Amino acid sequence: MAARTRLGVWWRMLRPFTLVASVAPVLGGTALAYAEGGFHTGRFCAFLLAAILIQSATNMFNEYFDYVRGLDTREHVGIAGTIVRDGVSPRLVISLAWAFLGTAVALGLYIAATSSWWVFGVGLLCLGVAFLYSGGPLPLSSTPLGELAAGLFMGPVMIVLIYYTQALRVTATAVWVAVPIGLMIGAILLANNIRDIEADRAGGRHTLPIVLGRTAAVGVLAGAFVLAYGVTLGLVAAGRLSPWALLVLLSLPSAVRPVRLFLREREPARLHPAVKGVAQVLARFGALLVLGLLLSVWV
Repeated sequence: MAARTRLGVWWRMLRPFTLVASVAPVLGGTALAYAEGGFHTGRFCAFLLAAILIQSATNMFNEYFDYVRGLDTREHVGIAGTIVRDGVSPRLVISLAWAFLGTAVALGLYIAATSSWWVFGVGLLCLGVAFLYSGGPLPLSSTPLGELAAGLFMGPVMIVLIYYTQALRVTATAVWVAVPIGLMIGAILLANNIRDIEADRAGGRHTLPIVLGRTAAVGVLAGAFVLAYGVTLGLVAAGRLSPWALLVLLSLPSAVRPVRLFLREREPARLHPAVKGVAQVLARFGALLVLGLLLSVWV
C-alpha cells in the first residue's frame, strides 16, 4: 500500500467529519470563558487535544466492535470499515483506541492538577461513556439512548468542564450555551442512524430511528435544529449572550438542506451527504458562535 493511500486509510479511520463534535464544545466553552475574562492557554491546548483523542478513540472502538459483531461489511455505506475494506488489523485498531484514551487520561491529570480534581473524576466518567457507546454487553449505539448519551456528555458536560477549567467557576449561561451544541452533536448520530436504519434493523439494533420510525426520526432531527437556534435566540433576548451571537443564524440554511435530503431520499448511498451536512451545520454554528463571543469582547 502506497504511503499516501495508507495515510488516507488512517485518516478515514478517525472519521474526520465527526471530530467537529469534539472541537466545537471545547472552542465554544473556551470562547465563553474568554468573553467573561477567563483563559488559560495550557489547559485549553490540553483539553482540545484530549477531546480529539477521546472522539478518535470512540470512533475506533466503534470500528472494532462493529467488526467483531459482524455489523460492518464491505457494502456498508459511510467512511467506517477500514478493517473490512482496507485490511487494517483489528488488534491494531483496538490498541490505538486504548493508547489514545491513555494519552487523554495523562492530559486530564494535568488539567485537574492545575484546576480541580473533580474535573478528573467527571472526565473518567466521559471516558467510560466513550467506551460503552460501542463496547460492553449492551452498547449504547445499539439502543435508543445513543444520541442522548453523546449529546449530553459531549455537549453540556464537556462544555461545562472546559468552561470551568478556564474560568474556575460554573454559571447558568455556560450550561445554556451548551444545550444547542449538545443538540447538534446528538443530531449527527441521529442522522447517521436514520441513514443506516435498515442495516441496523437487520443487525438487531434498536436505535432511536428504529424505535420511533423513520418519519418521526426525521421530525426529531428537524426539531433538534429548531430548538438549538431557538435556545440561542432566547439567550440573546435574555441578555445572557451578546447580539453578536445572532451570527449563528447565518448557518441556518445549511441546517435546512440535510433535512430536505432525508425527506426526499431513502437510499443510504444518497444520504451520506446528508449525514456529513449535519456535521457541517455544527461546524458552522460553532464557528459563528465562537466568532460572536469573541466579537462581544473585541468590538
